[in-house]
Amino acid sequence: MTTSSLLLAAVAVVAVCAAAAAPHATVALAGGWSPITNIRDPHIQELGQWAITEVNKNPSTSGPLTFSKVTGGEQQVVNGINYRLDIDASSSIDVDGSYKAVVYEQDSTTRKLISFEKN
Repeated sequence: MTTSSLLLAAVAVVAVCAAAAAPHATVALAGGWSPITNIRDPHIQELGQWAITEVNKNPSTSGPLTFSKVTGGEQQVVNGINYRLDIDASSSIDVDGSYKAVVYEQDSTTRKLISFEKN
């Protein structure tokens, strides 16, 4: 075997070992949920505010909610994006409430509140 063949074989072995040892990366696959990496992104915060506004359109016994901030979440790529948002909000009854909202957004003008519940 020539020196170049041995070197090529050694490089291949190192590449295979490095790939096997690498940590699994988080990739947003169609249909899979992935963490929202920048929860402070103005768009994410605006989605949380929008979800609270939608909930407030339906009268409840606890009174209207006041949006505080989105504290966490995940996103799912579909024909658009589903967002699972952890939202801090308050009401006249529950001063510091934690809520989970699922919002579907196809583009910046098409949104639907899929679900909303208290954590």
